[in-house]
Amino acid sequence: MKRYLLSLGALVVGTGLVFLIHGKVAAQMVKKPSGGANVEGLGPKGNMPEGKPSLEIEEYGFMFPLDPFIVNLAGSRGSKFLKVNVSLKMSAPEVNLELRKNILKLTDSILFLLTSKSIEDVDSFQEKSELEDEIMVRINKFLTIGQVRGVYFTEFIIQ
Repeated sequence: MKRYLLSLGALVVGTGLVFLIHGKVAAQMVKKPSGGANVEGLGPKGNMPEGKPSLEIEEYGFMFPLDPFIVNLAGSRGSKFLKVNVSLKMSAPEVNLELRKNILKLTDSILFLLTSKSIEDVDSFQEKSELEDEIMVRINKFLTIGQVRGVYFTEFIIQ
């Protein structure tokens, strides 16, 4: 009995550590550089030195990952589903707070959009691109400070 409790305790502690480490890594990926740190060529306030444009920031911008969406596709009677992971490219870091404030509205709006799609509506590159644009338009309706400049699917599974 003691052996069982010890192994169960070790499992719980190990799982907790994995989630803690994963959370720290995710936070580091989304976190804006702090004011005093000099991060890989950035100036003391986290901005680029004069004359050096930031290719990474210009190309990718400030990203806001959403939780995965899993929905039944329209007209499939529950036999086909779509799983997507979406990341949003923000126009400025200040948009992050507004996205967080409206996350329930955004999620609801995206869920309604995705469940209205049939398999024929999402199976080509052109249709996926149009879906990205539709998501961006819906999200920008909720924003007042900045805007979302891009929607990226990091996972797109139809089954």
